Amino acid sequence: MMRFDLTAAPADLAKLREELQHPGSGGFCAFEGWVRNNNEGREVSGLEYEAYTELAIAEGERILAEAAERYGVLAASAVHRVGDLKIGDLAVWIGASAPHRDEAFRACRYIIDEIKHRLPIWKKEHYLEGDTAWVACSHTERAHEMEAPHLHGHHHGHTHTHEHHHEVTAKEFTPDYSRQTRLRDVGASGQAKLAASRVLVIGAGGLGVPVISYLAGAGVGTLGIVDHDVLDASNLHRQVMYDARDVGQRKVDLAARRVAALNPSVQVQTYAEPLTAQTALDVFAQYDLVVECTDDLASRYLASDAAVLTGTPLVLASVYQYEGQLQVVTAVPGEPCLRCLWPDMPAPGLAGSCVESGVLGPVPGVLGTMQAMEALKLLLGLPRPADHALQLVNLLDGTSQRLPIDAASGCALHGGCVAVARAALEQAQADGDIERQFHYLDDAIAAGYAVVDVREADEITAAPLHVTSLRIPSGEIAACSLAGIDGPALLVCASGKRSTHAARTLRQRGVDAWSLAGGVAALAPGASS
Repeated sequence: MMRFDLTAAPADLAKLREELQHPGSGGFCAFEGWVRNNNEGREVSGLEYEAYTELAIAEGERILAEAAERYGVLAASAVHRVGDLKIGDLAVWIGASAPHRDEAFRACRYIIDEIKHRLPIWKKEHYLEGDTAWVACSHTERAHEMEAPHLHGHHHGHTHTHEHHHEVTAKEFTPDYSRQTRLRDVGASGQAKLAASRVLVIGAGGLGVPVISYLAGAGVGTLGIVDHDVLDASNLHRQVMYDARDVGQRKVDLAARRVAALNPSVQVQTYAEPLTAQTALDVFAQYDLVVECTDDLASRYLASDAAVLTGTPLVLASVYQYEGQLQVVTAVPGEPCLRCLWPDMPAPGLAGSCVESGVLGPVPGVLGTMQAMEALKLLLGLPRPADHALQLVNLLDGTSQRLPIDAASGCALHGGCVAVARAALEQAQADGDIERQFHYLDDAIAAGYAVVDVREADEITAAPLHVTSLRIPSGEIAACSLAGIDGPALLVCASGKRSTHAARTLRQRGVDAWSLAGGVAALAPGASS
């Protein structure tokens, strides 16, 4: 059972718990939020909740379904009060049952977090001095609610909520697309096309932020968002959809919340893990268009291959300091893909990322906005250049040029884009087991691996490994035989990108080479020094 309710009457807790009983459940967790008598130094006499009922129930049910899919929940229920509440009244109740207690606990925590920042529910505080104030259902709500989690099993735990600060300014919101529907090439029919469209955005960073914002604002019906990273303070100068209070939280969740706040009519599907050669085709097939917004070369090449093989149009962009590049892969037979211009992926490190090379905030903002424009042109069938080109943008001198891409001299010489993409994907799938995960390198050595550190000298000095290792920079690995190593070699770099590329190079020469998944960054704290 998955049920979300809004009710003006007090909840029947015994009945709610009974409804969640399931013969396969080994754990049950409940969250209770009560009205407290003070908030930020002001004495509160009571609360008043109002909700956009239809949207709140639909979104609440969606949240429960997400929890079920994510944590294997067997049954879940949530009740949110509306109307007038007194001090001590139960405002929110959430329950989840699952095969194991940890799953129930995590599902319950997920549901309350999502309810607090995604549902169109507004709250008015009544103060003892006589005045009232409407407040957003955000971090201020926690200030006068007591959290009382109950975990049925061998252990007890505590739930918590993340703080979010999205202000709600209207009790009911109907998107107004009048400015764009006045365009002759859009109109009501074009808006209907957007509402029926499904777009996947890979990366919710500097490029992805404007793409997600503009596509949601334009009324694209469904947005898929892929990102496995958490927000860092260094992101904020260019990823302006987020704020300082969001640091440390997953970008994919933050982006979904922003879309819900910007345009509640847009459906969001989130992917908290990177796409792989094993999953990309299935995911791409669910969307009409893909926009690749990462600074990862492997992701771009995988996206190009998946786009060609599924016939899904793809918009690519990249930035370097004050410059950017933009390419549209139409995925139409005979028209060029990424590999037509660059057949083989460069070694990691040859193309600098924002971390390595630096970037001025507006640069990815401009390129991401251009990606959003190209996406809307494709979805709406707006005019586009007849030629196929890589667009180069220099934001220092304000120039832009188009570098023609000749499909006849690209993949066509090797059997065509489909054949090249299929071969590349098959190779990537074959290499899918090239990574090995260890939290401690001592465990890798005990398992028979020889550790090879492929980082640069300054990286090793800054974060030395505490185990014996052979040091060979990744750029020199192709010239090394590793003949002195007895047994498999585990290659280590900062993040796993260079070591994966180097291990693949060594495997082509018959070396039993592996890459440490996630690199030094994935080792347990203190395990790399």
